[in-house]
Amino acid sequence: MSEIVIETRRLTKEFRRGDSRVVALHEAELSVAKGDFMALMGPSGSGKSTLLHLIAAMDRPTSGEILVLGQNIATFGDRAVARWRNRHIGFVFQSFNLIPVLTALENVELPLKLTKLGRKERLAHATHALKLVGLEDRLRHTPKQLSGGEEQRVAIARAMVTDPDLMLIDEPTGNLDATAALEVLTLLGRLNREFAKTIVMVTHDPRAALYASRIRYLEKGVLLADGATPAVAMGLPAGTL
Repeated sequence: MSEIVIETRRLTKEFRRGDSRVVALHEAELSVAKGDFMALMGPSGSGKSTLLHLIAAMDRPTSGEILVLGQNIATFGDRAVARWRNRHIGFVFQSFNLIPVLTALENVELPLKLTKLGRKERLAHATHALKLVGLEDRLRHTPKQLSGGEEQRVAIARAMVTDPDLMLIDEPTGNLDATAALEVLTLLGRLNREFAKTIVMVTHDPRAALYASRIRYLEKGVLLADGATPAVAMGLPAGTL
């Protein structure tokens, strides 16, 4: 039986807006096994990114339980969370979040500065990560010298440079054209198949979700039952996708 690396139980996240209460995620039950490539799919505002941020310990739940790699991360203090995240999680943001004045190599090196590695070792690891994503000829380029697809691949290299247990990807194709999107999704599939990376990817694009081995759907903060079909989950007529 595969090791379960993410498990949530009645996971709920609420926000306050003035006197009103907004339920972003309601009693979500999720289980992700080691080596899975799971897509979390749904329209904007459905709770996808909220769930991803809770898994990454970038936010804390209002109620319920979340176990990641066997640990209840909601109980960690801020410093412990930061150390744990840097060691175990590779996060890829939709907006890339690269540092404009740093080269691709320096951007990828950043997470390693929180480790005990020396500079020579850090640069070697960062160079290797960029080679894996096909950017060995862009090491000295800054973000403004790269295409959108190349920026996203730098962000993926940065997320994987520490060899994390989990890669969490937020809308990886949202800012890309069709060609760049295909390159990025193909790369994520390769990382999952060839390097056994466990990946959870948020997307609203059915074509992107097809690259995952499992798909779960969210609607208005509710995580639908495992095994729901796209037509049922998205309210589309059968045969649409």
